[in-house]
Amino acid sequence: MPAIVFLHAFPLNRAMWRPQIEALPQGWTALAPDFRGFGDAPADEDVATRMATLSLDDFAGDVIRAMVACGIGPAIFCGCSMGGYVALAMLRLCPERVAGLVLADTKATADTDAGRASRRAMLDLLSREGPGAVTAQMLPRLVGPTTAAQRPTVVRETAELAEHATSAGIRGALVRMLNRPDSTAALSAYRGPVLVTVGAEDELTPIADAESMAAMVPGARLAVIPEAGHLASLETPGVFNEELRAFLSGLKPEASSLQPSAVSPEP
Repeated sequence: MPAIVFLHAFPLNRAMWRPQIEALPQGWTALAPDFRGFGDAPADEDVATRMATLSLDDFAGDVIRAMVACGIGPAIFCGCSMGGYVALAMLRLCPERVAGLVLADTKATADTDAGRASRRAMLDLLSREGPGAVTAQMLPRLVGPTTAAQRPTVVRETAELAEHATSAGIRGALVRMLNRPDSTAALSAYRGPVLVTVGAEDELTPIADAESMAAMVPGARLAVIPEAGHLASLETPGVFNEELRAFLSGLKPEASSLQPSAVSPEP
């Protein structure tokens, strides 16, 4: 049975993918893990003493172990933002497990100096004021202005998802993203199917980043999601799901009808 692994954005959790899991084409199964310190996943106990060695490869290793436990072989990896970074880490570490990529509102490059400075400032904010302050700072940039003005339910849902993030989880994720390497070489060498999506109103990883990734892989498809920001899959799930369905159905032509699939684990 073909499988898709959903990798969530910072500072949310696997529940952000519920609209996609509920709308998978018939015959597909899904895995949606929480990263350490988010959702139901326990946080690292020693984040403060391991800052220099924390890596997104840790998250990728957790994903591999979850796949093995669920009996999932090569899969499509659908990652949003931080989840996209982890999908690219999978591509660097174990390309044989990557049957295809959906890179949603993310980028393949490492942080710029300005990006690293911003993450360090957020780490300082976390130390001073706690996870709630990080969420409050992030939320206006996670959704686009159309969602902020017209979809208050989505804004509330995003805030509620972020409330489940622990201080250790946020700290560990920020340091791992700050430490991450450039993945452009790995993506440029990849020759599997790739869908790149981006919200038209995404300020964190704008359209130019998506265009750059799509240009790296021959045959990659770029989909710009209108009236959505950094969380396009959550802001306008109907439009995102149509793009995802078309991509998956192209890999498995007989999977053309949208029906709920078996999910392990269920978000």
